[in-house]
Amino acid sequence: MRQPSLKWLLVSRLVTLQACIIAIIPLIITVTLWSTGYLLDDYEGASLDVLAEAVERDATGGLALRETPALGSLRANAPDLWFAIRDREGHRLQEGNIPPAYLPAIAMLDQLSDARLSKQPELAGKPDAVIKWVDSPAGRIQILTGTKGQMSVQRLARGMSGGLISLILPVIVLVALTTSLATPLVVRRALAGLRRTVEQAAHIEFDKRGTQLQASDMPVEISALVGAVNDALRRLDVGYERHQHFLAQAAHELRTPIAILNARISTLPAGSDRRDLLEDAARLTTLAGQLLDLQRLDQKRDHFLSVNLTAMAKQVLFDLGPLALGAGYEVSFEPEADEVLVIGDHTSLERALTNLVQNAIDHGGRQGTICLRVGKDHFVEVSDEGKGVAWDAREQIFEPFNRLGPNGRGAGLGLNLVREIMEMHGGTVAVVNAGSKGACVRMTFPRTGIADGEVQTT
Repeated sequence: MRQPSLKWLLVSRLVTLQACIIAIIPLIITVTLWSTGYLLDDYEGASLDVLAEAVERDATGGLALRETPALGSLRANAPDLWFAIRDREGHRLQEGNIPPAYLPAIAMLDQLSDARLSKQPELAGKPDAVIKWVDSPAGRIQILTGTKGQMSVQRLARGMSGGLISLILPVIVLVALTTSLATPLVVRRALAGLRRTVEQAAHIEFDKRGTQLQASDMPVEISALVGAVNDALRRLDVGYERHQHFLAQAAHELRTPIAILNARISTLPAGSDRRDLLEDAARLTTLAGQLLDLQRLDQKRDHFLSVNLTAMAKQVLFDLGPLALGAGYEVSFEPEADEVLVIGDHTSLERALTNLVQNAIDHGGRQGTICLRVGKDHFVEVSDEGKGVAWDAREQIFEPFNRLGPNGRGAGLGLNLVREIMEMHGGTVAVVNAGSKGACVRMTFPRTGIADGEVQTT
């Protein structure tokens, strides 16, 4: 379901509100006039309106009066009703006792257009009689009549609806167009600060603590939300620090009993039990190192130095070679150059490569060769001849706590830690072959320039 746009939501609500206000104004004016009695007592066109609706043509084309309900009501309320009606063709219609004072006006209707007649012109208010050209079912006619009666509710409603269509509707359209153009500009300007805050939020990373969103230059209603988000970020920072502190403490506490365990295992006689115990102790040592690495990963970015991948790989293989040989593997080391230099943290990169070799020992099937290769194009890869990695699992294995098999004895952090370390160095780690001929995992580093022992990042 599409999320509503704030600016168009405001436009629709504002246009609706303005239309209601504009439509209510005539109603308020009408109610006010009605309450003051103007429409009841001072309206001078009541008889004129009723007569104009009742006039029609007879069979000969003359003027006739149709007895409408409104005319019947007028006759009942004004028994002395009188009028004189004519058209431009000279047809006339007259009824009632016309006051003698207005008889001359009847003779002069041809020379008159519209007029208000009163026996006492000096008095303000409704006149005694009116002369007016009006439209009727019989066409354009001129009526002379008294000002008896009051405005009906039906006529008032028709007048209001006609005014709404002819006058108010264009105003509503004009206001709607103005609002539709102005509101997006106003909203865009009012929320300019929010767009900057959104850009800040897009760059928040879990390992960048102390980040706060900018709350200035935005409406108070939204700044309250930003303040709540900043409070949440501060609480997350505190929780992250506690988490990191726990990892560091746990790793340090584990190292001592692991060292004691390794010393005791070393005193056991050679055999399969001693070999299995050494492998288990090596995994514990690796896990403790992984916990320490997770805690200090984000503290190494500013301390990168030149690292010789060939020398580092040789040292890792020297440390883990006996473990691999004892597990039934052959070991191969294939450097393409004596020096392949990259920029990074030696300890973290050594830990990453150690994890890959340890992973090959755990999942290589205890047969074949574990090969460690260093390429001139700034990569290191570790391959084995085990069952390999399924093609659809080549990305999943780098997720935290993901084990290659249901019987894996690791914590599922090794390959994830490798990916974290490589991302910290601007590089990548990937399974470069996937199938039944074993797994090959490659760490690829960005290209750097090294000259005369000086590190130059390019």
